[in-house]
Amino acid sequence: MLAITPGEPAGIGPDLVIRLAQQERQQGWVVLADAQMLADRARLLKLPLTIDNNESQPSCARAHLTVHHVPLAKPVKSGQLDCANVPGVLAALDAAIQGCLNDTFTALVTGPMQKSVVNDAGIAFSGHTEYLADAAGVDDVVMLLVAGKLRVALATTHIPLSQVSASLTQVLLERRLNILHAGLKNYFAKPDPHILVAGLNPHAGESGHLGSEEINTIAPVLERLRAKGLRLSGPLPADTLFTPRHLEKADAVLAMFHDQGLPVLKYAGFGEAVNVTLGLPFVRTSVDHGTALDLAGTQAVDTGSMAAALQLAESLKTNARA
Repeated sequence: MLAITPGEPAGIGPDLVIRLAQQERQQGWVVLADAQMLADRARLLKLPLTIDNNESQPSCARAHLTVHHVPLAKPVKSGQLDCANVPGVLAALDAAIQGCLNDTFTALVTGPMQKSVVNDAGIAFSGHTEYLADAAGVDDVVMLLVAGKLRVALATTHIPLSQVSASLTQVLLERRLNILHAGLKNYFAKPDPHILVAGLNPHAGESGHLGSEEINTIAPVLERLRAKGLRLSGPLPADTLFTPRHLEKADAVLAMFHDQGLPVLKYAGFGEAVNVTLGLPFVRTSVDHGTALDLAGTQAVDTGSMAAALQLAESLKTNARA
């Protein structure tokens, strides 16, 4: 059974879960959240919802959810952030992670979190990806976005652009390429994956005239890993890397920083793309968008990315067992 955390309760995460619960499911879900918050949001949306707590046999019925109740400190108002509810949101995420670690849940699917309110509550939080790595006790993870056949992973994630070059060490790049390679083999049924690796600078450094990171950091790592049998192309200029000629022969792209790779992917599949965390001891997928506070509790919410995240979580777990 899948564990689902709606994320920020004032955002559209609860709406996504409730709307998708209006359909029958083949696999049971356990939603880790405040049960009263979900019931209140369903009433606001004018959607039927029955809630039970039978986690040993989670419901697959239409308009029915099995909920692991994790209370929030205060009632939720759609679109209005409240620092008082941050501990409850994180407690739900912690319980879901623990359930995945002890095999109670087969995978974790997360709704969007609001980073700002967590930090305003006095808790350092740069994103789900980093939080999951710490909670699972792993050395490192890789953030991979999937939109159809396009897969884009990140060498660095949620850090300021001014810090990217210093953060991009040979040790980090080699570790993350190994994680990406293993993830493509184990979860995406790619026995010999081909990965395109972007350069950091314009024109991949122009032979050192526009930057030296390609020569001093990226190329040496690629040479070492190719010698070990990994199929890696690069460092390639990011402005031409995302063209059909390159992508048709690739299983994934590794971008050097967040906004180098993700604008292309989100343009290609926004609203239906999925965020995957590779390197965890369990499957985790998530939506490709934020909390959309202005849309919470309205009829304007698109469930496409959450539906894709649920479907991909089941697929990845099946591939891992194969």
